[in-house]
Amino acid sequence: MKRLKTFQKKKILVLVLIVIGGLIFLTGRLTWLMIFKSEFYGEKAEDLHERERSIKAARGEILDRNGVVLASNQSVCTVSVIHSQIEDEEAVIDMLVKELGMSEETVRERVEKISSIERIKSNVSKETGDKILDYNLAGVKVDVDYKRYYPYEELASKVLGFTGGDNQGILGLEVKYEEWLAGTEGRILTMTDASGVEIEEAGERRQEPVNGDNLVVSLDYNIQCYAQQAAETVMEEKQADAVSVILMNPRNGEIMAMVNVPEYNLNDPFTLTEEFLVQEEEPDTVENTDTAEEEDEEKTEHVLIQDDLTEEQEQELLNQMWRNRCISDTYEPGSTFKIVTTAAALEEGVVSLDDNFYCPGYKIVEDRRIRCHKTTGHGAETFTEGIMNSCNPVFIELGLRLGAHSFCQYFEQFGLLSKTNVDLPGEASTIMHEEKNIGQVELATISFGQSFQITPMQLITTAASLINGGNRITPHFGVRVEDSDGNVVETFSYEQTEGIVDSGTSETLRYLLEKVVSEGTGQKGAVEGYSVGGKTATSQTLPRSEKKYISSFLGFAPAEDPQIIGLVVIYNPQGIYYGGTIAAPVMQEIFSDVLPYLGLEKTETTEESAEGEVQQ
Repeated sequence: MKRLKTFQKKKILVLVLIVIGGLIFLTGRLTWLMIFKSEFYGEKAEDLHERERSIKAARGEILDRNGVVLASNQSVCTVSVIHSQIEDEEAVIDMLVKELGMSEETVRERVEKISSIERIKSNVSKETGDKILDYNLAGVKVDVDYKRYYPYEELASKVLGFTGGDNQGILGLEVKYEEWLAGTEGRILTMTDASGVEIEEAGERRQEPVNGDNLVVSLDYNIQCYAQQAAETVMEEKQADAVSVILMNPRNGEIMAMVNVPEYNLNDPFTLTEEFLVQEEEPDTVENTDTAEEEDEEKTEHVLIQDDLTEEQEQELLNQMWRNRCISDTYEPGSTFKIVTTAAALEEGVVSLDDNFYCPGYKIVEDRRIRCHKTTGHGAETFTEGIMNSCNPVFIELGLRLGAHSFCQYFEQFGLLSKTNVDLPGEASTIMHEEKNIGQVELATISFGQSFQITPMQLITTAASLINGGNRITPHFGVRVEDSDGNVVETFSYEQTEGIVDSGTSETLRYLLEKVVSEGTGQKGAVEGYSVGGKTATSQTLPRSEKKYISSFLGFAPAEDPQIIGLVVIYNPQGIYYGGTIAAPVMQEIFSDVLPYLGLEKTETTEESAEGEVQQ
């Protein structure tokens, strides 16, 4: 009996000790939470009763070199509902359907959804947002927002790019300079009770947004307009698929204009333009025709309806519409590449200006007869005359004299095998033979710009570097970043590689290319009162059987001290397609406007100074 009582006392003691230990633990834990972790759990509790709404930051503007606003913002609204605060659900639904023009089914689904806050529609006009506020319906929230706005709509659309519904950059400069343009969103914090209803007495806390900085670019609104107008005119006249134009300062790489027609409306970037909704259909074969006119088979046009396209079809066409051919598409440059061959040959010392050549209209390389554009031949000519005539056999001979190894070394030296690093997304690389795969035939065709592909951006950058004294430049748009008060936040600098050719070679190249325009195949690119250098080109696209051509002209002025260099590329022109005939006049038209605009004075011509003598 005594032993039983002792055992019971021990049990009670253990139980008491356990209870005391538990109380000590709970007291210690409560003390820890209340004293040392009170701030942490206080914030947690507050978070449970806080509702957060974002305040969009105003995106920084994009300004041209003269301060013209190319991309700005419009005030819009975001309409949302808080389910727990709605008092008359049907009234809210009816009002939103009426004012927002949305289907009742969509609005009802979002209004009835049980969530802390549900967005009904963004990018609503300020006028509509104010109307919704006037209804004063409980549970409906209207917050001021910003929508990107492009005052010139189609101007430089494939350069500027656009933003998405969240105002984040998607394409072009908008995405490339997102870091500076975006800004930082603000927040509105409101307190709610346990049921999620806002406590009016608690008010709200605001964290103000930080607006984005402004981007100043080298693009010039007026020069862009001159170039776009000229491109649109020749595209319509020649019924071409597309026309691209680049205008650049050859000394520092600042791009003054970049045109890719057809352009698209930046304020409505997801609506396909007419050019991308028209498809050509092959005709049915016509039999037993009586006249030659009836025998002609013409392709018919079929207009697509965007709403009828599959998601994949629509996205593919949109990607084509947004595509910047200047940097993303490669092509065989044709005779404009003879600028590169000439520079390499002069540097290597395998040709002089007075070297004599003979062109019978072709040149046989191994088992191939490679013809000149003048099939009857140019006959005897010096090298200077050869480049003026754009004679293929002359340049084939230069390529053979250089050899594959030296030619490839110069490609590397001139920067042709690397990207230009232009400050736009989506730049394509040069597509060139590996040295081990370059035989005599490949060497011959490369020498006059065929059997490989480069981008227009790469071609004009390389040409600019060869005629500016020999400094490889980086083409670019970004100049500096400024805050809203005009204070400079960041000034961009770009890499230059000096001495890719000797300054003497560069001077000789400028002389030769001036002769091409003044006396050779590029005469339609001449501008009265100015010395212009340049090179024409006509190349055929693959497959050759389709007989589609690309016409181009590369020009610069003044020839002795280039201040501007330009490239015009016309894709698949109808009818006459020679670069010297249709592309050179486009550059002439552009330069006629741009050179005086840049403040370059005309030089006195021989005709003006020789008292009636005719200029030769």
